[in-house]
Amino acid sequence: MAFDPLELISEFVRCPSVSTDPAYAQAMTDARECVADKLKKLGFTVETVATPLHPILLAERGAEHDDWPHILVYGHYDVQPADPFNLWTTPPFETEIRGDRIYGRGAADNKGPIAVQLTALSRVLERHPGLPLRITWMIEGEEEIGSPSFAGFLDQHSDRLKKAGLVILSDTGCPSPDTMAITLALRGLAPLQINVTGPKQDLHSGIHGGCLLNPLQALMDICASLHNADGTVNVPGFYDDVIPPQDWERDELAKLRVTEDEYQEFLGIPAFHCPPGLNAFEACRFAPTLEFNGIGGGYQGEGEKTVIPSKAFAKITCRLVANQDPEKIQGLIAAAIKRRAPKGVTVELDIHSGGAAYMVTPPGKGGTVADDSTKSRAFAIAEASINEIWKQPPVYLREGGSVPIIGDIHRKLGLDSLMLGLFTKEDNLHAPDESMHCKIIERGVALYERIFEKLATK
Repeated sequence: MAFDPLELISEFVRCPSVSTDPAYAQAMTDARECVADKLKKLGFTVETVATPLHPILLAERGAEHDDWPHILVYGHYDVQPADPFNLWTTPPFETEIRGDRIYGRGAADNKGPIAVQLTALSRVLERHPGLPLRITWMIEGEEEIGSPSFAGFLDQHSDRLKKAGLVILSDTGCPSPDTMAITLALRGLAPLQINVTGPKQDLHSGIHGGCLLNPLQALMDICASLHNADGTVNVPGFYDDVIPPQDWERDELAKLRVTEDEYQEFLGIPAFHCPPGLNAFEACRFAPTLEFNGIGGGYQGEGEKTVIPSKAFAKITCRLVANQDPEKIQGLIAAAIKRRAPKGVTVELDIHSGGAAYMVTPPGKGGTVADDSTKSRAFAIAEASINEIWKQPPVYLREGGSVPIIGDIHRKLGLDSLMLGLFTKEDNLHAPDESMHCKIIERGVALYERIFEKLATK
């Protein structure tokens, strides 16, 4: 019997699988077992692969058929914390349908898309029990904390996984329920932290102020030096490896049915601040960035406390585009900061693990050639199916966000990914009242049905 997607989403959401908080350890197990149970009902052989933290589900059907088309499907069963709970209209780990949406933590990221994929496959297998399509499903439990175990998992199982022809996933977005996107690129990530130390302890700003450099002032000077007035990053070599977008990519982006004024209103900002030559939509997709995510030092409470702080810090992440190397970028930024560090304070850097950007050019576009490979066929099937279901072709977009494991998959397995976006900006990912649009759920199921069914038909 085929699954019902809304029932599946509700069942998955009831497992509060927050990977970052040990208090939810049992819920992580419950969520994993819930998904494994559904895969077993579809005839998959399911392994629970141990990791240092949260196990990965590795499920297969058709493993004995090397002659069948072979795809990998990726997803994650963990979610972001639901805090602050008081900002949710209904309890975060209980679904509720209001209007055209189903609400609950993980509804869009990534339990809803997994439910869409499972439902679609259940319907196809109900019609074609012997479907000649080999599927390997990888569902991890650490995506929301940076997937620290996934690269090792790929190394451990690479001989088995790289036999596939393509990875398919839905952990990316689309412009609206009425406009479907195929994601071409994900930006990479290069995080670091600046730590500035001045005096050995906080000091009275009246007694000692004026004879030493305040660590907060030093930090602000350093941070301000990392950008030019036009918004570009002021780090020598930062842009050296950037590959500019092709004309056809700009043409695709221009198909978005939203204006810059509408985007500005959605963001609630008085004006955009884009690098020269890029509009707002291009700037958050085609260009790398250096962003300040947090800054601290000194007294943070109510009222006043007249101190010169001993320490100050700033958290930075760079979003990188294809062909930029995270470690190289971190090295360039570190060198620039050390050169600009003023006397009178000590500046140290914490370099954190990042991830490379990823980009794929659909076969037949941008000078590439389409052939009879699983990759070419999957892209062609997806485009034709979207055109049929949405009554218009998909928009091919680079996305500003990062899913570092996609780059890991490409680097370690040599596989490209077909990224089918099933969430919108209104879905409140990582925020209170997360939801998924029911129209996207319905259309997503129809899309995956066609992909599974037609890939199996040579």
